[in-house]
Amino acid sequence: MIRIGVDFDNTIVCYDTVFHRTAVEHGLVPSSCGTSKTEVRDFLRACGREDDWTALQGLAYGDGMMLAHAFDGALDFLLSPPEGAVVTIISHRTRRPYRGDADLHAAARDWIERNGLRVLLDGNAVFFEETRNAKFARISALACDLFIDDLPEFLSDPAFPSNVRRILFDPANLHPEASVYSRCRSWRQVAERASVR
Repeated sequence: MIRIGVDFDNTIVCYDTVFHRTAVEHGLVPSSCGTSKTEVRDFLRACGREDDWTALQGLAYGDGMMLAHAFDGALDFLLSPPEGAVVTIISHRTRRPYRGDADLHAAARDWIERNGLRVLLDGNAVFFEETRNAKFARISALACDLFIDDLPEFLSDPAFPSNVRRILFDPANLHPEASVYSRCRSWRQVAERASVR
C-alpha cells in the first residue's frame, strides 16, 4: 500500500477567479484589475494595501470558497487513487484568518462535502494543521510515501520528511524543475507519476 498526502488550497482547490470576484464585490479592486490571484495581490501591494490583501485572503478562503472549483482531474484522483494507494488531505490552514472571524476549517470542510468528497471526511482522511511544522509532523505521523503540494518552498524545506517522495503541482508552469521533487502541470500527470513506485 502507498500512502499519498495531498495539499488542499491551490492543489485540489482552484481559486483562479475567486480572488478577483471577491475583491471587486468588496470594493477592493476595480473590475479592470487582472483576474488571477497574483494580479489581484500585486495590484493591492503596489497601492500599499497589504492589509486589504490579508483581509481578502480571509474572505476568499472563507465564504469565497463557494465560488471555487476543483482543478480538472483532482476529484477523480481523490475518489479513485492509483491501485493500492490511500489518499489523505493534509493542509496548512489556520482556523481563523489574520483579519476577520470566518472559520476557515469549516469553510474547507463544507467545500469538501459539496464536492462529493464526504468519504474522506467520514474516513478521517482530512487534516487542517494550524502551522507549517504541524503539517510536516502530520506527513511523518501518517507515514506518507508521496506528497503533492503547490508550493516549491514547502517541498524544498529542510524540515520536510526526507523519506517522502514529492510532487510539485504547477499548472501555470511558474516554477523550475528541482532535484527534490517532480513537477506536474495537471492531475493526469500527477496520477501517472503517483502510479510509479
